Amino acid sequence: MDSILRPRKRGPGEAFVLAAVHGAAYLSLFLLLGMIGYLFFKGFRELSLDFFTSVTSLLKGTVGIGGNLVNSLYIVIMALAVSVPLGVGTAVFLNEYAGPGRLNSLVGLAMDTLSGIPSVIFGLFGMVFFGEVLGLGYSLLSGALTLALAVLPLITKNTQEALRAVPEGFRSAALGMGATKWHMIRTVLLPSARPGILTGVTLAVGRIVGESAALLFTAGSARNLPRLGRGIGEILTGLKDKIFDSGGTLTIELYLQVQRGEFGTAFGISCVLLLIVLAGNLLLRLAVKGMAGK
Repeated sequence: MDSILRPRKRGPGEAFVLAAVHGAAYLSLFLLLGMIGYLFFKGFRELSLDFFTSVTSLLKGTVGIGGNLVNSLYIVIMALAVSVPLGVGTAVFLNEYAGPGRLNSLVGLAMDTLSGIPSVIFGLFGMVFFGEVLGLGYSLLSGALTLALAVLPLITKNTQEALRAVPEGFRSAALGMGATKWHMIRTVLLPSARPGILTGVTLAVGRIVGESAALLFTAGSARNLPRLGRGIGEILTGLKDKIFDSGGTLTIELYLQVQRGEFGTAFGISCVLLLIVLAGNLLLRLAVKGMAGK
C-alpha cells in the first residue's frame, strides 16, 4: 500500500523531457516579454495625440498615422463583412448538411489550399481580378476583398472545429422537441459554438491587421483621411467615397517608414500594432468568459 501511495521517482529521461518542456515555455514567455519591452522602449516616446490624429506630410512637416488607422479600420470591417458570413456559412453547410462525402472532401481541400497560398499571390490575384477585371483599381475595397479570400479558410476551419465541439445531445434534443434543422442551427448550435467562432474571427482580424504584401498590390499606400463635409449627407458621402480610394494601412506605413530610414516612427507604429493585438486578445478572453458564464 505504501508503495502505491509513494510518488514514483522520475527517471533521467523523463526528468530531462520535463525540464525541456518547462524551459521551452519560459523561453517563449521571455521572448514575448523581451520583444514587447524593446518595442515599447524604442517607440513609446513617439506616441502622442498628434501622432494618432495627423497625417505624415513632408510639405506640412507633420508625422502621424491618422489616415493609416482609418484605412486599417476600413479594411478590417469590409474584409470581415465578406469573410465571416461566407466562412460560417461554409462551415455550417459542411458540418450539418453535406456530411462525409466527395463534396465535403473537395471543399476541405480547397480551404487547405487557400490557407497555404502565400499572401503575395493573393495580392497578385487581387490586383488583376479586383483591380483590373472588375475595375476597382488601387482601392480599399480591392484590398479588403483580397484579404477576405485570405482569411476565409481560417474562419471556416475554426467554425468547423467549434461546431464539432458542440455535444450531439444538443442537436438531438432540439430536433426531438420538433424544431426544424435550420431553427436548431440558428438557436442552439451557433450560440453554443459562438466562443470558437469568435476566436476564429479574432485570429482573422490579426491576420488582416498584420498583412502588408497583398495590400501593396491592391490597396496602395495613400495616407489621406476621408474628405468629410459639414452636413450628414456630405459626411456619409465622404465615408462612402473613401472605399474606392487608395489607402495604406498601418503595416504598409511601417514598411514605408523603414524604407525611408525613419526608424523612430516605425517603432511607434509597431507599438500601436502591438497594442491592437494585445487589446484584441484581451477582449476575446473577456468575451469568451462572459459567454461561458451565461
